[in-house]
Amino acid sequence: MPVSPIPILPDVLKADLKVVFCGTAAGSRSAKEGAYYAHPRNRFWPMLYQIGLTPRLLKPAEYRSVLDYGIGLTDLAKETFGADADLEGVDFDRDGLRQKILDHAPRILAFNGKTAAKIFFESATIKYGQQEEKVGDSLVYVLPSTSPAAVGSWDEGPWLLLGKMIREMGEG
Repeated sequence: MPVSPIPILPDVLKADLKVVFCGTAAGSRSAKEGAYYAHPRNRFWPMLYQIGLTPRLLKPAEYRSVLDYGIGLTDLAKETFGADADLEGVDFDRDGLRQKILDHAPRILAFNGKTAAKIFFESATIKYGQQEEKVGDSLVYVLPSTSPAAVGSWDEGPWLLLGKMIREMGEG
């Protein structure tokens, strides 16, 4: 896959966020449009709205505005893009992600898909939902991928539970 010396999509991070969503890598459509979760069939933006994390349905081009709602965005592979199956181990920066989470200390690190979580934890078995492991003080949560390529394993249940968890945490 194409490799760039600069991130395909910039991190959208600041301190004390409610949740940081982490994908595996930008998809081809996202890389082309320069926006997270840009494929029209990607469920990410509709799910943020459905679970109550945004007051309206955001468009991919508005991705920077997620900070206004206590949400951050990043990927494990920042300098390449494409389908998970086309990426290689050297594309992923597990240590870099860990440091970003330690530095910014969100309440929750939420992986958008089991693949990203499996790569991060170097584990073949990952379950959906809250994980036993934490990154610093950040809880870790694994969600079904919103990618259209993962339609066969789609389940909104873990997303709904994440939304409930975040709402119950409140603002404080």
